[in-house]
Amino acid sequence: MSIEIIVGLPHLSAGPILAQACALRQPALISANALSRWSDRRGWREWAGWRLSQLRNAKGLSALCLDSAGFVAAARYGGFPWSLTDYVALAAAFPFRWWASADYCVEAEIARDREEVIDRLSRTIRANRDCRRLAEDHGIADTLMPVIQGRLPADYERCIDALWGSLRPGSLIGVGSMCRRDIHGPEGLVAVVDHLDQILPPAVRIHAFGVKGSALPYLLPFEHRIASIDSQAYGISARQAARQAGMSKTDRFVAAHMARWVGAQHERLASRALRLPHHRPDDLGSMPMDPWATAIALARSEIRDLIESGDLDHDQMTAPWIEQWAADIYAERLAG
Repeated sequence: MSIEIIVGLPHLSAGPILAQACALRQPALISANALSRWSDRRGWREWAGWRLSQLRNAKGLSALCLDSAGFVAAARYGGFPWSLTDYVALAAAFPFRWWASADYCVEAEIARDREEVIDRLSRTIRANRDCRRLAEDHGIADTLMPVIQGRLPADYERCIDALWGSLRPGSLIGVGSMCRRDIHGPEGLVAVVDHLDQILPPAVRIHAFGVKGSALPYLLPFEHRIASIDSQAYGISARQAARQAGMSKTDRFVAAHMARWVGAQHERLASRALRLPHHRPDDLGSMPMDPWATAIALARSEIRDLIESGDLDHDQMTAPWIEQWAADIYAERLAG
């Protein structure tokens, strides 16, 4: 068994990015947020439905999966701007390979204390059950992927216990709150995957949301358990490379970065003699409360990950660049 690389797409508009994904014959993941329509007609920005016409452009992809955009919804909007009924209707509008249950992420910048983490676990369990009920009404329950959440490895077990009845042999479940997680430590990526490997039935595999390429060497011992990961890290790399070159970040430029990134991930998976990268002990669990300080911390973390994975040169972490990167993160949050 091998871990499948699923490419996160920023949109489904016809153009170089989608064409590259089709040419690579690479399965892709689209966020519900990327398919959203928005309106300012009433004097404020509000959700106005789905851009279903874009789904027609996806027919050339080898496979397309759908994510509920739980982190984006929490970080930008304070919650889902659409109902679960709306979301499941979107899932029914296209033959997705799988579509993820709605979930409530528990990253430190979203769930700031233990009580809020537990509250969001309960909401995730309820959202899974509601999505399954609605999926059965639409006849798409067989492509629904349950999603579990947690801060501690044992938190995920709480979700699994509640959803055990829907975990049949051959099931695929999504594991959330992974992309900002350190690799090592008691709450690290390896600890979570190892814990899940011990408690899940042998025939159940997992999709790990947002795992960066630098973590792949540490996941190779769990190939029997991990079916796939997804990432859009190539987009971050393209943005910064374009800035350094003093050029626009066009879709064609991003598409070229996608091709190189996909190739690099397959090389990682193909090499069993791969040297494990040096561990960088980040404490993202103690993310500062101040929005600018948070943006700086996230910028440093993202740049370090890309340097370790080989997507950026080792000398590309400078104070002005960190501030520019943080400014983008800060502006994106304000825009949301």
